[in-house]
Amino acid sequence: MSRKEIFRLCTLAEGFGFAVFIGWYIWRPQLSHPNSWIVFPVWLIVSFVVHHDTPKTLGWRADNLGPAARQAAVVFGICGVALCAAGLYLGALHRLPQHLLEPHRFFGYLSFCLLQQIALNSYLMDRFLYAVESPSVAALLASIIFALLHWPNPVLVPLTLVGGFAMCWLFARERNILPLTLGQAVLGGLAWWAFPIAWHHSMRVGPGYYAFGNHFW
Repeated sequence: MSRKEIFRLCTLAEGFGFAVFIGWYIWRPQLSHPNSWIVFPVWLIVSFVVHHDTPKTLGWRADNLGPAARQAAVVFGICGVALCAAGLYLGALHRLPQHLLEPHRFFGYLSFCLLQQIALNSYLMDRFLYAVESPSVAALLASIIFALLHWPNPVLVPLTLVGGFAMCWLFARERNILPLTLGQAVLGGLAWWAFPIAWHHSMRVGPGYYAFGNHFW
């Protein structure tokens, strides 16, 4: 086995290791040791340095914003129409999409989506692209992990599987997380509105899904 092949295997293992740590954090130390979140930025920074990442490889760029935005608009537009249709079918017209209409909620969620895009695409998808050299396989691996990390939410698991694959596929075509972040925030707000709160428990995952009470975030 060549040195390059070994490095690819190590990179693949690194990506899976990061996903396992996130899952463990969601279910275990998130409540008992809340400060353990510091591991995430440290892990990402060290990995970015070791792999000699640049703003272009991470998708933190503006030079391809136009093409990236145009291709993302098509995919997110289709998904948005599907979510609106689901909302109409499920009788969501009696409530407003608060996460889209209230600025503090939207921008708060937008910030969270940016963090998710850094983890999902700037890090995980980028690592898998290098390790397997197949955009489709890399996107499938990343989206499966993305969906599993939203367990046990019956709304978010299938939505993040499909949406995660679409976002990773878009990232492989045009490395830019800016339109992906905005698109995810819009679709997330539509999903919160379209499906009953009793189904998605205000978009919570992990133990928080089971602990959900009669209040919204």
